[in-house]
Amino acid sequence: MHNLMTLGERIATLRKRKKWSQNQLAELADSSKEAIGKYERGEVTPSVEVARRLAILLDASLDYLVGTGENTQFNQMTIARMKDIEALPDKERETIFIVLDALLRDFKTRQAYGQ
Repeated sequence: MHNLMTLGERIATLRKRKKWSQNQLAELADSSKEAIGKYERGEVTPSVEVARRLAILLDASLDYLVGTGENTQFNQMTIARMKDIEALPDKERETIFIVLDALLRDFKTRQAYGQ
């Protein structure tokens, strides 16, 4: 479903998820309520700089916001952790992935069996 959404629909969805009005997002983004409304309705496309600010405020990647690539909507804490993991030596990074894979597998198994 996310792949079929427009840039404006993504902005609106993420804004509503934060329970912000267009006016609140506009203030945080150093923009106007009218501009936010036009972005959400698809009447105008934000500049790259404005889109980048919106992505940061809405806890999404710019790629996700503009609909390219796989769903890359991550909160900032997840992104920080991913950067920390990427900075580790190969052996330590591989150990983390082994543990993470096991935890994810166990979680999916519990979900599948309703536990």
